[in-house]
Amino acid sequence: MMAVVGLSLPEALILKKVMSLKLLSSFFAVVTIGIILIGYAFNLFL
Repeated sequence: MMAVVGLSLPEALILKKVMSLKLLSSFFAVVTIGIILIGYAFNLFL
């Protein structure tokens, strides 16, 4: 569910206007890795 909000196409298009492509791709990489790690943590503890 978090990925829908954190990694949406409209968000990418809006952020592309104010961020460089390298910064935008690193932002999406960090958000993706964070969502995956949080998902594993929740599955581990719950």
